[in-house]
Amino acid sequence: MTDQKPTRREILRPLHLVGIALVCGIFATVVTLVSTGAFTERVNASISRGSYEGLTPIALGLVVGGISFIVTLLGLAMLMLAVDPADVTRTIDRPVLMDGDGPAPEKNDRPADAKDRPADGGDAASASGAPSAS
Repeated sequence: MTDQKPTRREILRPLHLVGIALVCGIFATVVTLVSTGAFTERVNASISRGSYEGLTPIALGLVVGGISFIVTLLGLAMLMLAVDPADVTRTIDRPVLMDGDGPAPEKNDRPADAKDRPADGGDAASASGAPSAS
């Protein structure tokens, strides 16, 4: 059985990114509502009598949820900038932000063409023991 790897375009659809941001916004709204006591009798009675000062828990939850939605969407959009547009049609078979070449090769002290020359910097005639022409 062959594993069909999804393309980057299939994974990073804009609707999916907006959906992720929406879920984060809804989660922040629910957490804010629960933590401010929006579902308690005391807070609801205070709101209905008009003696509740400040922003109501529902309004505060909507503000926090909206801010969370926008920040999440902005963060995902910034992360999308890390994706190379030329790689969008390639299939994903490795982590996105890692090079596929493996570890960096070790650096040699001498350049590649210096392998044929002796380490003392002389030419081949002096290395063989022949007298130089100087």
